[in-house]
Amino acid sequence: MEHHVYFWLKPEHKNDSDRAAFEAGLDALFKIPQVEGGIWGKPAPVMERPVIDQSWDYATSMRFKSVADQDAYQVHPDHDKFIANFSTWWETVQVRDLLSSQK
Repeated sequence: MEHHVYFWLKPEHKNDSDRAAFEAGLDALFKIPQVEGGIWGKPAPVMERPVIDQSWDYATSMRFKSVADQDAYQVHPDHDKFIANFSTWWETVQVRDLLSSQK
């Protein structure tokens, strides 16, 4: 399964120092054992089109072998630490989880 999270940071945290700290926090999430792989990033500078939303600041795309692994990730102490450290930094967070259609 895949776990996608989009973050919109509050304006006061859109500075180089806070961005570096947030990015280090994102890096740490990918070290949680249940995470099979994935990436984090910022909006790509693609051409503007009506269907493109580039209003977000950061996103993660994580792969898990199973829903159970993703559930375990959700309660992992390092995930809790990320939320405790940064949840006051974002205005909005959106999550989208996908089950693969491939066998």
